[in-house]
Amino acid sequence: MQELWKTEFADRCRTGFESAFGYAPRALYSSPGRTEIGGNHTDHQRGCVLAASVDMETDAAVASRTDSLVRVQSEGYPLVQIDLSDLSVHPEETGNTAALVRGVAARIAELGHPVVGFDAYMVSNVLAGSGLSSSAAFEVLLASIFSDLGGCGFTAVELAQISQWTENVFFGKPCGLMDQMACAVGGAVGIDFADPQHPVVTPVQVDLEREGYALCIVDSGADHADLTADYASIPEDMGRVAAHLGHDVLREVDEAEFLARLPELRVKCGDRAVLRSMHFFSDNRCAAEELHALERGDFSAFLALVRSSGHSSWEKLQNVIPTGRIAHQEMAFALALAEQLLDGTGAVRVHGGGFAGTIQAFVPLDRLEPFRRGIEAALGEGSCYVLSIRPYGSRKVAEY
Repeated sequence: MQELWKTEFADRCRTGFESAFGYAPRALYSSPGRTEIGGNHTDHQRGCVLAASVDMETDAAVASRTDSLVRVQSEGYPLVQIDLSDLSVHPEETGNTAALVRGVAARIAELGHPVVGFDAYMVSNVLAGSGLSSSAAFEVLLASIFSDLGGCGFTAVELAQISQWTENVFFGKPCGLMDQMACAVGGAVGIDFADPQHPVVTPVQVDLEREGYALCIVDSGADHADLTADYASIPEDMGRVAAHLGHDVLREVDEAEFLARLPELRVKCGDRAVLRSMHFFSDNRCAAEELHALERGDFSAFLALVRSSGHSSWEKLQNVIPTGRIAHQEMAFALALAEQLLDGTGAVRVHGGGFAGTIQAFVPLDRLEPFRRGIEAALGEGSCYVLSIRPYGSRKVAEY
């Protein structure tokens, strides 16, 4: 797919900016969405993940201001305006765009760097609620703009850390660091979060077309709205097990001790917490093994590991069906349908946070069109997206 900032997005950003603000922008910034390939809910336990930036992106036409205002107009949404003279947490902004703008600025200022006012018009084709991290793309894009205009010189890792802090503290979502890291760094990367302040990032080359596969993201039709408690329950369950064993996160726990104390943990923490912790240990290994399989060019082993990760997420992590849902189990249906269409080939797994949104499939190229037709016949036209891995992360891409 041709890079959108070179074509339609550049034009839409520029004309949208001029219409919204009445003058011409100065530069164009771009931040990709991301796909999680391995390590489902391992990042918040300081585990390993495998992720990649994709060619769905959020772009912004930007011009700096001489005052302390930041005005952000996203295509199709109301204007958001904040004053940089007030960077305190506003409880009424929790869960809103204003919290992300104010939070990114607050963190940069807290780190001792200048924050500069600007106007921005944003256009995005990262599907909201899809597991492709539209919120992380937006946060990292904001951090990139602030960093560039203020001459901060933040690294990709620092941009990601600023964005995660913003989502945790200002936006009110207890996310890990994977989403922001994938958007900030770009390409396919293995990330080890053992030291969250200094995560180890390992780029890896992935040429899906050469391997004979396409990366498909399938929209199940379920929405993430009202599922905050389901998402929060996963780090809470894992954290309860870690705490009972005297640690902050599961990465610090010795797996042999965990297994030896299973009877006690079942009583004290509950079976779901134990099962989710079992998933952490297996999927943490799986993500590292996926990276090694790609490094040595063993795509068959990689696909087997993707399938294993998917089964662990469904059976142990239990982030496919929201609590209490009986009649509507969109994610489960999408996974079952995809497996049936693949008929023992490729691989399929839950994508991102789970419970709603999308699933991920690696589809042999000779099955791609039948797979897409089968998915869209059941889930609706446009529900199957064929993506490419974008080779770079969030950055300024052009000047007007």
